[in-house]
Amino acid sequence: MTTPDTAPATASTAAPRLPGEAPGRFGSLGPVGLVLAGGISVQFGGALAVTLMPRAGALGVVALRLLVAAVVLLVVCRPRLRGHSRADWGTVVVFGVTMAAMNGLFYQALDRIPLGPAVTLEVLGPLALSVVASRRALNLVWAALALAGVFLLSGGGGGGEGGGGFGALDPAGVAFALGAGAMWAAYIVFSARTGRRFPQADGLALAMAVGALLFLPLGLVESGAKLADPVTLGLGAAVAMLSSVLPYTLELLALRRLPASTFAILMSLEPAIAAAAGFLILDQALTTVQAAAIALVVAASMGAVRTQVGRRKRAVPEA
Repeated sequence: MTTPDTAPATASTAAPRLPGEAPGRFGSLGPVGLVLAGGISVQFGGALAVTLMPRAGALGVVALRLLVAAVVLLVVCRPRLRGHSRADWGTVVVFGVTMAAMNGLFYQALDRIPLGPAVTLEVLGPLALSVVASRRALNLVWAALALAGVFLLSGGGGGGEGGGGFGALDPAGVAFALGAGAMWAAYIVFSARTGRRFPQADGLALAMAVGALLFLPLGLVESGAKLADPVTLGLGAAVAMLSSVLPYTLELLALRRLPASTFAILMSLEPAIAAAAGFLILDQALTTVQAAAIALVVAASMGAVRTQVGRRKRAVPEA
């Protein structure tokens, strides 16, 4: 479910340290561990979703994930429905539509291509947003590095049957993953806007409910009564907890002591974590070319975040 320029809403701000509060014996090790645990939870939740797709279908899995996550967040957050303007509701509805589209496109990609390459292609959306928002020449280097990774995935490094590039990936799956990346970039923009209009996680809970309402009919059309199967419901609930509820909670706790910039860099590791989850849970082994491509995209994402952070620090006048 990073900073507003490069990541989801939960990382838009880091909670300030209280006056006189010590940084802790192990510095930022605790919150860093929470962020990494959240990333592992998201990607292993995605791997579990892949195993559920033969039973419930890609649209059915998305519907279950959004529905369960919406119910949990609405119960926990109990958002206030009155006192919001028409612009507030318009923002949260667009946020919910964007969230639904992001999840729907990504799970369609997972139904066709391995988890690691899917997340690698998806992360290009936030990376592009970061490069455009920064407007620094150095970010052209990071963009070129990311394009080099895509070039390798496309088969430029000796693709085809043995190279493990796009020639070995379903074209529709690649298109869905890129579409999910575009929606992820839009998600970042509207999550920040929603966070400014709604307190705490109220906007997220309401947007999740909007997404669930949009996707439930699609899930019912594709899977019908299969969604009511107890085993399917249980696995769908597990996907929702691993992919939405648990990581959002861990990230929120971590950001009370962790700068948002550090969080964004850690989120850049998502493609590598996804590749590990795909290998351990789904037996999706990577070729050398695919592993190199993922490493390039991870490096580009980290570099873009660090460049953006450095720019902000220089923009703040010294006391």
